[in-house]
Amino acid sequence: MEKLPITPAGFKAADDELKRLKSVDRPAVIRAIAEAREHGDLSENAEYHAAREQQSHIERRVKELEGIIGRAEVIDVSKLSGPIKFGATVKLVDEDTEEEKSFQIVGESEANIEKNLLNIKSPIARALIGKEEGDSVEVVTPGGTKYYEIVTIQYI
Repeated sequence: MEKLPITPAGFKAADDELKRLKSVDRPAVIRAIAEAREHGDLSENAEYHAAREQQSHIERRVKELEGIIGRAEVIDVSKLSGPIKFGATVKLVDEDTEEEKSFQIVGESEANIEKNLLNIKSPIARALIGKEEGDSVEVVTPGGTKYYEIVTIQYI
């Protein structure tokens, strides 16, 4: 079974969500299903169908999180250094627009571009791996080729 790299923060977030789903959300949806059943005919009971759909969503997410946690390889980023690798927080400058961007390279399960958490399998992360401060990188994306200069690399 392939291990999935994950930061301690990503692991904690997955574990916290799993605990919440099992201890709060799952019991709540079971109560909602029971209440909806008391209203009679289930074939036309929208509350019942909505609760069952919610239950299905919760169970899918529980299985997904259990899989992530079971295959997780937690990597303590603070003990890393050197060229860019998993866990690095990288500040880049777009060589065309001079716009600065900062990303942390994380595992697939914790990636969130809105929070500047970049999937290690993304084109930009793959282009950055192994590079050092001052290097220029060419990133080929579906939107076209971009050129960045690496300003800083931190492991925090």
